[in-house]
Amino acid sequence: MSALLEICKDVLLDSARMFPFLFFAFFLIELTERFTGEKRDRFLMQGSKAGPIVGALFGCIPQCGFSVVAANLYAERLISVGTLLAVFMSTSDEAVLVMLGYPGSGNKILAILCCKVVIAVMIGYLVDLFYKKRKVKVIKENVQQEVSCNCCGEHNSLLGAALHHSIKTFLYIILFSIILNIVIAGIGMERIQEILMQDSPFQVLLSGLVGLLPNCASSILITELYMKGVLAFPAVMAGLLASGGMGLLVLWKNNKNKKENFKITVMLYLGSVVLGVLLQIF
Repeated sequence: MSALLEICKDVLLDSARMFPFLFFAFFLIELTERFTGEKRDRFLMQGSKAGPIVGALFGCIPQCGFSVVAANLYAERLISVGTLLAVFMSTSDEAVLVMLGYPGSGNKILAILCCKVVIAVMIGYLVDLFYKKRKVKVIKENVQQEVSCNCCGEHNSLLGAALHHSIKTFLYIILFSIILNIVIAGIGMERIQEILMQDSPFQVLLSGLVGLLPNCASSILITELYMKGVLAFPAVMAGLLASGGMGLLVLWKNNKNKKENFKITVMLYLGSVVLGVLLQIF
């Protein structure tokens, strides 16, 4: 019992140091989203040929709303399949913010973001090259979209939205950290790595499946496992490439063609896993 209390105490102290940073980061993200979101969305719709590049660059910004925007735009036939997948694959959700809470994580963050953007752009153009069954609509000036992200609730104030995001992420970090620390203390890091078959395709497949779950908890869990040394870099890449936030759920809700939604989901998962395996090989 004393060991458990010590683990909880250490986790709470370490996590408490992260909370001010999380709140400040989420406040800046909310501020940017509210003042530039509409211009960003219209820029995405107008840049049909540059869609995958624009989508990948905006998608890597740590937030969950842009994948929802992209899913809505795709359902209205305003962006291409490749652009949609580029957004999904570059979306980092809360992963980057969680990593920033660990000292000396700058190189890891840069490597993940660069890989995600490059891969998202490549996959986006590759898919658009072969998947041309849907034509993109001519964009009208008065296009109105349902672009809100309900994964963290609706808030009118910047402070309320930032606080809600911060608390939710903070609680997930505490929960996963306590569980991981208990498991590590109980059976040891080497044994955990053996169970999860580190540096094997199995870990990549499993991480990709977790990444598909439409919730910020999946990206937080994958990131925590990576920062604790449980997941290898190829596995975390597969998981975060497949992690499109709430975008995938919104796609299934708003796009009436379920067969098409299934194909997009399969392409997202297989693309993430294959690239994860390639990273293991090379």
